[in-house]
Amino acid sequence: MNPTQYLPMHSKSILNAVTAPSMPFDWSINPYRGCQHGCSFCYARSTHAFLGEAADDTFQHRIFYKDDAPAILRRQLARLHARGKLPSHVAIGTATDPYQQLEAKAKLTRGCLEALAEYGVGVSITTRSPLVLRDLDLLRGLPGASVNMSMHTLDTAIWRTFEPSTPSPQRRLECARTLTDAGIRVHAFVAPILPHLTDGEADTDALIGAIADAGVRSMMSSFMRLSTPEVKSWFFSVLRASHPELAETYGRLYWHSARLPDSYRRPVYARIAAQMKRYGLTEIGAMEVPKGDAAYATKLPAASPYARADTSAPADRSGCGDQLSAGSPCQPVQLALF
Repeated sequence: MNPTQYLPMHSKSILNAVTAPSMPFDWSINPYRGCQHGCSFCYARSTHAFLGEAADDTFQHRIFYKDDAPAILRRQLARLHARGKLPSHVAIGTATDPYQQLEAKAKLTRGCLEALAEYGVGVSITTRSPLVLRDLDLLRGLPGASVNMSMHTLDTAIWRTFEPSTPSPQRRLECARTLTDAGIRVHAFVAPILPHLTDGEADTDALIGAIADAGVRSMMSSFMRLSTPEVKSWFFSVLRASHPELAETYGRLYWHSARLPDSYRRPVYARIAAQMKRYGLTEIGAMEVPKGDAAYATKLPAASPYARADTSAPADRSGCGDQLSAGSPCQPVQLALF
């Protein structure tokens, strides 16, 4: 295994304006580039290529951090405040996890929360890590603070295979319970759902039931997207090693597209909607959906109880996001699948 390297990164800004009309928020913050969690399906993996880095395992072991992020953020907030354009809400963790392992020492996310608290700016955080509990004192004081906890399976074998360095699903559920008990709004992001691995009726029922037992009352779900050749290539390398029997099936599903066919997705989403209703869960509001692998939603018929606007556009163009244009098809990538 490659040793993990941490590299400081100079940035002129940390608070990024999000101009894509399909995105449900206006401002985002991402203190890190690369992610130690190493999720095989992470859409942000391809952003390493923008830095001249490989998008393979390098994404997990060569981490760039914006070492002066809190100070930069304070300067930006001061300028915006002076112009009367202070944001009311900021999304944190729209690309890589703001509570990945380095955050325990670097405390860049905490520093950004402190700056936002000074100006009374609301925040939503997307993470897979219980490290967010460290900052519960700040979250309690931030207006409308919410945490989006990402989890897509209770199966420990699948979790360890596709999210090699993330906290366990059980720890994330316990974190959700603690946050909820502390009065923080928690939304579950059941994403990305992996076809033929985590989308079975028993699998989704068990997960949604566990989410409800944790006190969470709202969630969203989303099938995996493979938006760029870099992401697609890495995911298939993991799939071939762990589930070679599914390589051909996934090849047919994703060979010429970033997303699954509607005919595959819609019945599963409809079933999940029924399961959510049975457990008393509601779909999260559109303005609470940040970008990232959990933000990929589908257009369903208006009559569907699970219908929502399409938020499948790539990440913001001003920060660490995917540079593909909204709605552009994923270009086929040559893979040795068969």
